[in-house]
Amino acid sequence: CSSLAIGTTTGYRLFSLSSVEQLDQVHESNEIPDVYIVERLFSSSLVVVVSHAKPQQMNVYHFKKGTEICNYSYSGKILSIRLNRQRLVVCLEESIYIHNIKDMKLLKTILDTPPNTTGLCALSINHANSYLAYPGSATSGEIALYDGNTLKTACTIPAHDGPLAALAFNSTGSKLASASEKGTVIRVFSIPGGQKLYEFRRGMKRYVNISSLVFSMDSQFLCASSNTETVHIFKLEHLTDSRPEEPPTWSGYMGKMFQAATNYLPAQVSGMMSQDRAFATVRLNISGQRNICALSTIQKLPRLLVTTSDGHLYIYNLDPQDGGECVLIKNHSLLGSGKMEENKENDLQPPVPQSYAATVARQSTVPSTSTMPGYSEDGGALRGEVIPEHEFATGPVCLDDENEFPPVSI
Repeated sequence: CSSLAIGTTTGYRLFSLSSVEQLDQVHESNEIPDVYIVERLFSSSLVVVVSHAKPQQMNVYHFKKGTEICNYSYSGKILSIRLNRQRLVVCLEESIYIHNIKDMKLLKTILDTPPNTTGLCALSINHANSYLAYPGSATSGEIALYDGNTLKTACTIPAHDGPLAALAFNSTGSKLASASEKGTVIRVFSIPGGQKLYEFRRGMKRYVNISSLVFSMDSQFLCASSNTETVHIFKLEHLTDSRPEEPPTWSGYMGKMFQAATNYLPAQVSGMMSQDRAFATVRLNISGQRNICALSTIQKLPRLLVTTSDGHLYIYNLDPQDGGECVLIKNHSLLGSGKMEENKENDLQPPVPQSYAATVARQSTVPSTSTMPGYSEDGGALRGEVIPEHEFATGPVCLDDENEFPPVSI
């Protein structure tokens, strides 16, 4: 969540998200037109691009050198690509290809997958848990969980009644969030066991198309956005693996009472009791546009980032203690000539005196991170070209070394 990649009709652009006020363009390429997929390997120089001109071909580039590492062609249109430091996954409508990212060799082809017209799939960014999730059925909300390291099926999770619309792993690959096409209920499961841990109700009045589902890096929050103007942020509380010695609060006592009561209630009733409302929300000034969200730590404070298909990046402050309505503090244009747009929509967010959001919106000094539990001091700061050695599966990959990714003849 420290960089942003966008594909356009003229090529693609890469941005660094290290500051609220300034949006730094890392790279721009106009060599390939009509880019509809662009995926960057964390903050490295490796980028994977797919164009409408050749929708069956994946191009892998070292963008700092301006060289192509390799390209692969497939039997059908590429719908999505996911990658971590161990695996690169290419999803077609009825097949999935798993490559070893060290040498781009094809390790496994999963054929005859249920029709997946949107290319829905999720890959854990933690290479130690390279789990892959994709729809196990075209008619129900079944999730197929695949181990990308051992190249074996892990389990099948009956997540929803209707077809799946969104999937997302947390940063460690220990949790998986899902939503169906109805978009009313979001569930979180343990990985690899598949036990349901949380259930959140996004809304009951209308069905929505959830376009983005993402955890915060510390797995404390889960964000869901859709084709409506509201973005929901849920807080993952009452962890099942928490220590027994919890503080004796009234809410904690009542929570245990409710939890005990659900054992004696019909499934429909107990299910409703486990569905929590949103911890924080955002009301966008646009509706009906596709958007992508991220929960990130920028300048040591938790932020919600929303990128819309019309080429704007909205940055909001998220109060990790009290939640509530998030305050819009910056609006960047991604398609202009590097110029930033100042947010002038103050009427959307009335000032809230003495609130967390108001005190940090335009602050000149950064408060102690001790007031924000769960956010690390160096969150979002690792943006070098060489990724730390301890974060690799089989040794460091320095993408400035030409020998790391030899050309592959296909």
